[in-house]
Amino acid sequence: MIQVSCVGHAFERELSLILALFYEDPQLIFTSEWTEEPGLRLRLELARREDGVLATGELYDGVRRIRHQVGREYVSREEKAMRKTAKQALCYALLLLLEEYTGIEQGWGILTGIRPTKLLHQLNVANVPREEAHRRLQEDVILRPYKLQLLQEIVDRQLRVVPDLYRIDQELSVYIGIPFCPTKCAYCTFPAYAIRSHTASVNPFLEGLHYEMEQIGKWLADNDQRITSIYFGGGTPTSITAEDMDRLFQTMYRTFPHMDDVRELTVEAGRPDTITRDKLVVMKRWGVDRISINPQSFTQETLQAIGRHHTVEETIEKYHLAMEMGLTNINMDLIIGLPNEGVAELAHSLGEIEKLMPASLTVHTLSFKRASEMTQNKERYKVASRDEIGKMMELASQWTRAHGYDPYYLYRQKNILGNLENVGYSKPGQESIYNIMIMEEVQTILGLGCGAVSKLMAPGSGKLTRWANPKDPKTYNETYRVLVEEKLRDLDAVYFGKSGKQALA
Repeated sequence: MIQVSCVGHAFERELSLILALFYEDPQLIFTSEWTEEPGLRLRLELARREDGVLATGELYDGVRRIRHQVGREYVSREEKAMRKTAKQALCYALLLLLEEYTGIEQGWGILTGIRPTKLLHQLNVANVPREEAHRRLQEDVILRPYKLQLLQEIVDRQLRVVPDLYRIDQELSVYIGIPFCPTKCAYCTFPAYAIRSHTASVNPFLEGLHYEMEQIGKWLADNDQRITSIYFGGGTPTSITAEDMDRLFQTMYRTFPHMDDVRELTVEAGRPDTITRDKLVVMKRWGVDRISINPQSFTQETLQAIGRHHTVEETIEKYHLAMEMGLTNINMDLIIGLPNEGVAELAHSLGEIEKLMPASLTVHTLSFKRASEMTQNKERYKVASRDEIGKMMELASQWTRAHGYDPYYLYRQKNILGNLENVGYSKPGQESIYNIMIMEEVQTILGLGCGAVSKLMAPGSGKLTRWANPKDPKTYNETYRVLVEEKLRDLDAVYFGKSGKQALA
């Protein structure tokens, strides 16, 4: 039990997130005064001054007592900015207390958001010199130098891959979600339905998806919108037949404007057991630039434990088949911290990757997502310790650098093991443009299909409007005409300031 005494119980959510960096599912009591209940006790106080705030933190476990004070000056007198200063000071003081008490250093400091690279991009856009930007991030959020170096390397690479990154809101990207998979992985919370038990939903879903693509394509053409990148995800898009894939590409090329100018077309063929020669022929015919074939692990027992029914040999076989057929820009995913895996198993997977040397490699750290089967049944899944997870990430980082892969995008998740990150690495010139677009949130992403989330951003506004499609095929099939009508209305409202009635006129 952890008691947190904080005046007014302010910033409970933010402080809970900091505590969760050190303790798994901590039992918290927010109280105005400590009680006699056993456990760790924390007191946080905030003194407001003319020019800023002073946060005082005290930790007491019945024997040991630790104190820290953190002062912060206001950067603005606006209420929102002053609240942010107070929140940062309290979180900073709490982090220092817990780091000293546990001996665990948090490389990301008080950052708990999923897109830390955005902070550095925002400072770039504001023309803040590099040294000053680094100083601010180190002082404001306790970002450690080794994480800051990783961020800077990624930001620099993204600007080389997409030189117009800060003007690219004049274009948009498209995500097309296919919500079917052979089976559902134990760690997954994406809209992914076992296709064999949902066969009756497939054709109605595809009918709705064709309709949505046609109507959105018409809006794009009528407004002369240019597309940066298109990404077929899911689920696993290659779960459907080659013929159904072919028809989707036909609709896309028939209705989307300026297809010759699209910079990248990706299909996430993540499950090797869904890949066939016929599907690869279709993708090659329609000019797919990039595909994913995701092993996650090269240990067969791990694949069985997490519900992936393909074999290690099948992953290797389908990789070579795609390469032979000319689809050579292939990404592969590995997940650090899968059940019963440690440094030895990761080293084995990296050894197998070395025999293939795909164009890009994404290294994920396992996250216990609340709705996943793995989270619901944690007692059945033994995962590595924080210390071993850190060693695995360091091994992956060293391996990629030694083999010519550079980091180009990064994101984090709640409940991620070791408070680490997911990093996309690639060979030079093989980076995924879509991954940069979705992570940096610099333009509209139109999400079509089941479970797809649109993020609408009018050029020059910097303001995102989130728009989610239904997650399950049944609801999507029953409502796609209405949802498309509403999405077009909101697109017009965001882009052109039209009211709902004007947009529908």
